[in-house]
Amino acid sequence: MTGNEIRRRFLQYFADRGHTVVDSSSLVPHDDPTLLFTNAGMVQFKRVFMGEEQRDYVRAATVQRCVRAGGKHNDLQNVGHTARHHTFFEMLGNFSFGDYFKKEAIDFAWEFLTRELGLDPARLWVSVFRDDDEAYELWSRIADLPAGRIVRLGEPENFWAMGDTGPCGPCSEIHIDQGPEAGCGRPDCAVGCDCDRFLELWNLVFMQSSRDGSGKLTPLPRPSIDTGMGLERITAVMQGRRNNFDSDLFSPIIDRIAALAGKTYGADRGTDVAMRVIADHARATTFLVADGVLPSNEGRGYVLRRIMRRAIRFGRSLELTGEFFAAICAKVTDLMVESYPHLESAAELLAKVVTNEETRFGETLDHGLAMLSEEIERLAAGQNRVVIDGEFIFKLYDTYGFPVDIVRDVARERGAAIDEAGFHAAMEVQRQQSKRSWKGCDVEHLAPGVIELLRQGRESRFVGYEQKSAESVIGALVGETGRLLEGAEAGAVVRIYCPETPFYAECGGQVGDTGEIVCPHG
Repeated sequence: MTGNEIRRRFLQYFADRGHTVVDSSSLVPHDDPTLLFTNAGMVQFKRVFMGEEQRDYVRAATVQRCVRAGGKHNDLQNVGHTARHHTFFEMLGNFSFGDYFKKEAIDFAWEFLTRELGLDPARLWVSVFRDDDEAYELWSRIADLPAGRIVRLGEPENFWAMGDTGPCGPCSEIHIDQGPEAGCGRPDCAVGCDCDRFLELWNLVFMQSSRDGSGKLTPLPRPSIDTGMGLERITAVMQGRRNNFDSDLFSPIIDRIAALAGKTYGADRGTDVAMRVIADHARATTFLVADGVLPSNEGRGYVLRRIMRRAIRFGRSLELTGEFFAAICAKVTDLMVESYPHLESAAELLAKVVTNEETRFGETLDHGLAMLSEEIERLAAGQNRVVIDGEFIFKLYDTYGFPVDIVRDVARERGAAIDEAGFHAAMEVQRQQSKRSWKGCDVEHLAPGVIELLRQGRESRFVGYEQKSAESVIGALVGETGRLLEGAEAGAVVRIYCPETPFYAECGGQVGDTGEIVCPHG
């Protein structure tokens, strides 16, 4: 059964049972400043669950596109090295807003997995919250599960909360037994073990309480249901694969990478890791750009840039140069445009954005990799354990614009460690020096808006020693009165703040650079 078919069957199953099929929301949660990216199916319904918004339906089903990279939810460094870490993934979910509750949620989930998808009931286990006797009894009755295959777990595993306060409740997870050969071999291995034997498929959250600041739980007047099942995970299971990257959601992308590199997937672990990273990051890049995120040095754009540059670096390990990543992103569009039609209208922009990033970063990457390789070889010649000095890492980052993420990846591949503490110490020294330097540049003559930007730590990174032109974003505008502006009319005279610039500022007696700023629309 293909991933596309599972996606289609899921939505049809719940539509046939009175659920409104709701389109995936954007990866950019425009009405939720607490999140960098949409990272779960319930995000677009958060206000509904909180009782702050009403919809014209009480049952919903979605396939939500999600990104987990940056901030608290950051899987970036693990992607490619494990079977199931992704930056971009799709979450299948069904929701009830004060309509049905535990019985129906359990009934739907069990029927979909065992009848619609045909999974063997004998391989399925469930976990419930330790005090949730109702869920335990329902699973025993509806699924006819023996007591040994219903496991009670504590709050960390089986209690969900939207935050420190607000809606919360116990949850129940459905797991599949992948067999002893997938496990750790311990005689006490069971649901809740960190090994791969018992793989979580679906999480059913029973939102039945509200928690206040003191931790007190009060029953909600309209208990609700929020469920989530990763499409990549269930697709791999249905196709008999232990690794998500071996399913048909990824294999056409990996085949394209292998063809461009002239290498074989499955022949070498290092090559496999690189191909998985590129495939995953191409999916994230394609969907982030389609949802309006562009590479920059701040916020969401910075996370996208890190993802793109990590993929480009892994391409170098496969001897891929030029505009290979743009070709892989185009393959993602071809593969997923049927399910996500908005990718078609974004294809031209995607090609331009990715090609530009590959071109800009290529020279920096090659130079930084050469310096890093030389340093690792120098260290390896004199000691058994290689630790890359924090000051050296900072120099690569600050002087040459070489990403620290890539230093970590290379070190991991070469069996080296990095001096994280030394790097962060060097960063802090530079921050303090920057504060002192702008304070010494005749601050009383700076516009109030510029001083405010500096106080916020929003300093432009000068890249003029390495390049005479740079691409950035307009981060702020300062008007003729010296105040920060929300916007400006045509013909207005303004100061423009950009996170990075090739123009040297007039300071300490040196005359500032002059040049031209060109925007995409003129």
